[in-house]
Amino acid sequence: MEIKRGKSAELPGEDFVFSFGPAKVPGLSIFYKTPLTVAFVNKKPVVEGHFLVSPVRSVEKLGGLTEEEVTDLFKVVQKVEGFVQKYYGVDSSTVSIQNGPLAGQSIPHVHVHILPRREGDFAENDDIYKELQEHDKVKTGWRTEEEMVAEARLLREAWVKYN
Repeated sequence: MEIKRGKSAELPGEDFVFSFGPAKVPGLSIFYKTPLTVAFVNKKPVVEGHFLVSPVRSVEKLGGLTEEEVTDLFKVVQKVEGFVQKYYGVDSSTVSIQNGPLAGQSIPHVHVHILPRREGDFAENDDIYKELQEHDKVKTGWRTEEEMVAEARLLREAWVKYN
């Protein structure tokens, strides 16, 4: 998978904070960025390698994005999903959008979940969707900002290697 360097944007540093709905994502937690889209580590991952891809502009639902934003969002999803499979040595992943509260969306900002899948990671394959709906409603298991930044640092380095 080729990453077109001209399309990417400079990665943010420690002074940048991404407003992800009401949540704040430290700039150093972002491991890939274009002018319209960011890919970042998850504060409450369902599985190892559970990442989020989101438009830079705060938009609650998919239908509110411009055509250019939708195109860029899904190009980045495709790149990140390919990276995830190579980085984790898997050949399958779940790509999911919860578009609105009744679909399980807890952050009112469009985002795509990318989760590498491994043999036996869930008792039933589709259990992952129940876990996605519930994982961020539990008070335990949240990662610290330092843990997120450390993971993103490794991903930034690996991105260059795998792409």
